[in-house]
Amino acid sequence: MKDNTALQGYLNENGKFHSFPGKRQKKKQALILQYLASKFEVGKKYSEQEVNDILNEYHSFNDPATLRRLMFGSRLINRTLDGREYWLSPHIE
Repeated sequence: MKDNTALQGYLNENGKFHSFPGKRQKKKQALILQYLASKFEVGKKYSEQEVNDILNEYHSFNDPATLRRLMFGSRLINRTLDGREYWLSPHIE
């Protein structure tokens, strides 16, 4: 994602998301999740902790588990059934 002007109200002075849009703002939620997905490498497998670490680099509201679940629910990332490995969905780049 090259243009994050639509996300400006959610970014703090350090460029981290300080909040997540509410349920009525699905488009902004999707933009934030796509932005976060762009921080993962195509073809690389990640542990749950590595996913959390990456997500923590880009948000300051201390809830990587919710972001991880939302990204999985939006099919931006996939995971094994036991949740030990995560990877970027093939259609995302």
